[in-house]
Amino acid sequence: MKSDYMERFRILLDYYGPQHWWPARTTFEMLIGAILTQNTNWRNVDLSLKKLAPFLIPEKMERLGIDELAGLIRSSGFYRLKAQRIRSFLNWYRHYDYNPLKVEARDGLDLRQELLGVKGIGEETADAMLVYAFGKSFFIADAYARRLFTRLGDQLPKKYDALRAQVEKDLPDDLIVYQEFHALIVAHAKKHCRAVPNCEHCPLAAQCESK
Repeated sequence: MKSDYMERFRILLDYYGPQHWWPARTTFEMLIGAILTQNTNWRNVDLSLKKLAPFLIPEKMERLGIDELAGLIRSSGFYRLKAQRIRSFLNWYRHYDYNPLKVEARDGLDLRQELLGVKGIGEETADAMLVYAFGKSFFIADAYARRLFTRLGDQLPKKYDALRAQVEKDLPDDLIVYQEFHALIVAHAKKHCRAVPNCEHCPLAAQCESK
């Protein structure tokens, strides 16, 4: 019997097609983008990434002063705080020689705990890094996912990790599924499952208790 979550994944994939996320040219750009996207929208992040373009190599970014870095990412909001978080992340990443393959060689759960120990890296940011940069299968239980599953009638735990574990129980250990499922949920949240929902032609309408 197919799980509800896997069935929803297939419905969304059929409707939207593969998303090929994360939208970044390099692994390092993805990692920085995951920090910049905290509490803002992607348009603002994209503006910051364009200004950061000459410095999207770890060694170059490390040479930036904190005020210079903050000025470059101003459009992403909370720019001084995010500059400090980027600096903390770089300090951690340096221990792996800025090599994603060295990070990827670590056990996923151990690596997740390491990331959560970096100042300013919370659960959602850590899981995004794990899924899209370091090849680990974790469900990103963000606000979009919570909104969607609540409207579909799921009984959801309050804690982020509990929701993540609930979904992961029904998904195969397939990184592509985790990468695409998060991207598809984001696409669906922007097109149909908005704060004020747009239910017309929604591919999940037949399952939705809130329709």
